[in-house]
Amino acid sequence: MDLTGVVADLRRITVEIRDRHGSFGAGALWPAGHVVTNAHVARSPRLTLALADGRRLDGLVVARDERTDLAVVRIVGSEIEPATPLDAPPPVGSLVIAVGHPFGVRSAVTVGIVHAVGPVVRGGRAWIQADLRLGPGNSGGPIADVGGRIVGLSAMVMNGLGLAIPMAEVRSFVRAAGIVV
Repeated sequence: MDLTGVVADLRRITVEIRDRHGSFGAGALWPAGHVVTNAHVARSPRLTLALADGRRLDGLVVARDERTDLAVVRIVGSEIEPATPLDAPPPVGSLVIAVGHPFGVRSAVTVGIVHAVGPVVRGGRAWIQADLRLGPGNSGGPIADVGGRIVGLSAMVMNGLGLAIPMAEVRSFVRAAGIVV
């Protein structure tokens, strides 16, 4: 299975996010000139967004919720082709791809297998749990199926597994923030 085309598309829609303190993470281009990411990445109201083509743009946080660890950033002055989200979580056993900027390595790619989709602890939120090698800088970056459709956003590592927020939850957050797509 050749994933080079899918990886190229995922790298194109993965944004590097930096705040004024130099902290960084990732995000995924979203329709209507926005980026979706984790709240713990978008701590400052104004951010610098670096696109795969080398452009640097300003971003303004328009919605942020620490409880869900989600944020939406408006791109100032540019319309860019967004990601293709998929609301259905990937099936257990399927291959997923993560793109981010771990430890400052731009647009790094990792591939893993979905171990579970559901809560990590009883009564907790549902997570996509996969054996992805994630590090600081992957947070907020896209997790995609082998067709390149975004199924979640990287959030953290727990017990050796990468945890991602499912895209249905991301889409619900974006709608609740009043962003019409």
